[in-house]
Amino acid sequence: MVSTQLRQIPRRLKPQRLRSQTSIKLRRSKRPSRPAIPLLCNTTPTSVIFKFVFLLAVAALVAGCDSNEENMSTLTPPVAKVDPKVLSIHGHDRIDDYYWIRDDERKDPEVLSLLEAENAYTQAMMAHTKPLQETLYQEISSRLIIEDSSVPVKRGNYYYHREFRSGGEHPVYLRREASNAQALIILDVNELAEGHEYFNVGNWVVNENDILAYAEDNVSRRIYTIRFKNLKTGMTLEDSIPNTSTSLAWANDGKTLFYVTRHEETMLPYRVYRHVLGTSNDEDVLVYEEQDHRFYTSVYSSRSQGFVIISSSSTDSSEIRLIDANSPTQPPSIFLAREEKLEYRIRHSKDTFFILTNWQAENFRVMQVSSQTLGDKSLWVEVVPHDADTLIQDIELFDDFLVIDERNKGLTNIRVINRLSKEERLIAFPDPTYTVHLHSNPEVSSTQVRYVYSSLTTPDSIFEYDLHTGTSSLLKRDKVLGGFDIANYRSERISITARDGSLVPVSLVYRADKRMKGKNPLYIYAYGSYGYSANPGFSAKRISLLDRGFVFAMVHVRGGEDKGRNWYEQGKLLNKKNTFWDFIDATDALVERGYGHSEKVFAMGGSAGGLLMGVVANEAPEKYLGVVAHVPFVDVVTTMLDESIPLTTGEFSEWGNPKDEKYYQYMLSYSPYDQVKIQDYPNIFVTTGLHDSQVQYFEPVKWVSKLRQLKQDDNRLLIDINMSTGHGGSSGRYERYRKDALEYAFILDTLSTGN
Repeated sequence: MVSTQLRQIPRRLKPQRLRSQTSIKLRRSKRPSRPAIPLLCNTTPTSVIFKFVFLLAVAALVAGCDSNEENMSTLTPPVAKVDPKVLSIHGHDRIDDYYWIRDDERKDPEVLSLLEAENAYTQAMMAHTKPLQETLYQEISSRLIIEDSSVPVKRGNYYYHREFRSGGEHPVYLRREASNAQALIILDVNELAEGHEYFNVGNWVVNENDILAYAEDNVSRRIYTIRFKNLKTGMTLEDSIPNTSTSLAWANDGKTLFYVTRHEETMLPYRVYRHVLGTSNDEDVLVYEEQDHRFYTSVYSSRSQGFVIISSSSTDSSEIRLIDANSPTQPPSIFLAREEKLEYRIRHSKDTFFILTNWQAENFRVMQVSSQTLGDKSLWVEVVPHDADTLIQDIELFDDFLVIDERNKGLTNIRVINRLSKEERLIAFPDPTYTVHLHSNPEVSSTQVRYVYSSLTTPDSIFEYDLHTGTSSLLKRDKVLGGFDIANYRSERISITARDGSLVPVSLVYRADKRMKGKNPLYIYAYGSYGYSANPGFSAKRISLLDRGFVFAMVHVRGGEDKGRNWYEQGKLLNKKNTFWDFIDATDALVERGYGHSEKVFAMGGSAGGLLMGVVANEAPEKYLGVVAHVPFVDVVTTMLDESIPLTTGEFSEWGNPKDEKYYQYMLSYSPYDQVKIQDYPNIFVTTGLHDSQVQYFEPVKWVSKLRQLKQDDNRLLIDINMSTGHGGSSGRYERYRKDALEYAFILDTLSTGN
């Protein structure tokens, strides 16, 4: 079987590298005066006619702004109505003036009118940058190879790969027999996407009878429908399973598929079913139901093809169940019952399981146990011991070798261990800051392991490492068109001292011939949640900023695992403020060291990183000319108190449960929405998607509305709301670059005008 399955993703994006065992690699001055033509009056339009006339007026205004920036001074933003709602807990009242903006059905005319007005205002305010946006779009998209193909991956008798073709927004998946050079299309996502504003295939798997199962989403809510295709005949089967996650696993009988459905209210994946091809969904058998809403449930096949694995995991606990892939109707057995703060993952080889676990090992260690003695961790035997300086992130198992993906001193490494001789090797990498991770390696018997290497100056490169000789061969490096030359750019890795004395790593890249100490504009990025380590990889779109003199900085703040598990623990729950302080302190240090001009600093973060942006905008607005917050998680207290909001309960171990007063008070002290002040703010650009299932659209919209009410400056505050997509943005390959161009135009225009 072949799979492109991804592990479950927590709500705030958690944009870490997700990889299944059999995947194909294919987150300041005064307030302006009121305008002659407001973009939204204090009472939201209630009639269709009013709304129509209103939008016509906006369209005319936008057209008039194309070449006349002076018109911007006659604009004021939409004014959302104030409708106070009292939220009480722990004897404390919070007043939420914009709670009404939440509409779970996304059909309320009043809410939709506000969103459309916000978009119209953003378009009007950015209309004069349309030529710049087009220039940026052409720059970014022209660096992309129009026709591109991934490195084929062998699985069984076939080689699988992915192509992007001329004119196509979406990938085409193909395979060829090992003895045949001609590749045949198994899934053309461009054809499937026709007629849809958004379309994504989240995962697909092929069984031994050449039946392809794939999970599709055409709304961007990450609620998938599973469909089936007979690859021998090319016909789509009648079977169809709605309301699922992307998890798919075939049994070895060629007809039984295991999948996971989502909870109707929380949207958590929680029920595992067994479906037999050709039968009604009503006949599907419930195999397992997760009762604890802190846990995410997924299902996948072991790399050995011996087991269907049901995984239940929270942010700090795990539990795995096993089903014999040759006996799919047998009930699952528990590998090891869950324990508080005990995490583990497994790999299977012959009659042995290898376990990656944090049991008595903060940075994880590798154990093994016979497949005949499950359920008792006292029987586990240590294979790779715990190292206080090295975090083990992942492992891959081969017949004669164990390959370890690890992180030491903030940098990723790959360690290879001969299982017989115990000899160890570290693969060497050339850049001062970089990222490397394991690629798809589905064949247990292989004597090569593939990995992906990238740095801030080096495009993604796929290597194949010979496990016996210790030599690496480059299979493919992403091409970057448009005159890109690696020699023009420099990367650095430095450490700054945070206010509590902690050394925080920072990765930097800039164009060497444009670096002028203390004069460059500075673009700073961080994430800092869920243990996600910010990996300093290559970005082709970033060249448009570097070539204009920007220095790009990635701050490896606490809350990620960049310096080991403890680095994560120092940035979660009641230590969360370390994440924010690290970023602000890094900003000061970078300016002091001359990497950027103090009046030309921009900050960017998304999802949980958008929370970070909200905090720094509240706490240190004078340090940033501009802040970009993508799909920001900013209404922390309200969201974490509401267990009906999708995925909230699964994150109590990350943020805390505010029903406990100590967590409530701590969250309240930093929650960006609650801490908006009467003060000046930087220029702010916000994005969201109406169908976002991870950070609901109303969080950033409420935040922007409150900022508009309280901020005392005339700096720009814009929000771009994609009315067709969710957390991940546009699904099309080129569509995304339009949004990138809009963000960069905001930054460059802000830099050129100073506001």
